[in-house]
Amino acid sequence: MAGEAKQGIIDGRAISKQIEAELTEEISSMKADAGIIPGLATILVGQDPASQLYVRLKHKACDRVGIYAEDQKLDASITQEELLDVIENLNTRADIHGILLQLPLPPHLDAKEAMQAIDPAKDVDGFHPYNMGNLMIGDEGFVPCTPAGIILALEYYDVDIEGKDAVIVGHSNVVGKPMAAMLLNRNATVSVCHVYTKDLKSYTTGADILVVAAGVKHLIKEDMVKKGAVVFDVGITEEEGKIYGDVDFENVVNKASLVTPVPGGVGPMTIATLLTHVTFAAKEIE
Repeated sequence: MAGEAKQGIIDGRAISKQIEAELTEEISSMKADAGIIPGLATILVGQDPASQLYVRLKHKACDRVGIYAEDQKLDASITQEELLDVIENLNTRADIHGILLQLPLPPHLDAKEAMQAIDPAKDVDGFHPYNMGNLMIGDEGFVPCTPAGIILALEYYDVDIEGKDAVIVGHSNVVGKPMAAMLLNRNATVSVCHVYTKDLKSYTTGADILVVAAGVKHLIKEDMVKKGAVVFDVGITEEEGKIYGDVDFENVVNKASLVTPVPGGVGPMTIATLLTHVTFAAKEIE
């Protein structure tokens, strides 16, 4: 899979459309040949507006490619034991191949324990310690979807990773740490920066590949980016109804060889990766 840059902008929607087209055909064949319909269950606790939006987007994407999707909508007052019971029931259901626990959870619930309760074979988000451990030894089965989507984009645009200097800003379990492992698995030289990093600019200006996931509006300015760098903006900040990324896109786009917009960049690729994982999980039972 390869594409060409348009004005230095990474078109996440175009990449996701191509992946969805391929999955639609694959899932159609699975239904016809083996009677298997990939199934995803999302678990949404409470009524956080952002979480509700993310779940709706994931379900719409499932509908487009032919994946069965259901949403387990749970009251915010649910107990930890009740949440674990819901997860265990989904673990045992043959029609559900992927389970996604939408974060964040209400503060009285233990997200770590809940994530670990998901069957690793159905952990399509790639957060279970078993799958994270496999990632660290180079066995990339179910890996976190955002880093996986970024790798897909690098492949789509024929960006050679081996030997490149890669810098990641943000060291979360969702993006930063797994992103570092995936780039290391492809022989990049990786630096991981975070809120405690001194002189962030000294790192980012040396990056051939820059991934920013800090959640700070326009943290990365034009003078912090190496000319010709490939830049992925994972951050989202909302102000007065407008969405901003961690990268000052309007200025960085003229300096980077490739950069993701916000929105329309990393988000669609993340959801496309989730669909790929659910399909793969379903194929494993054939």
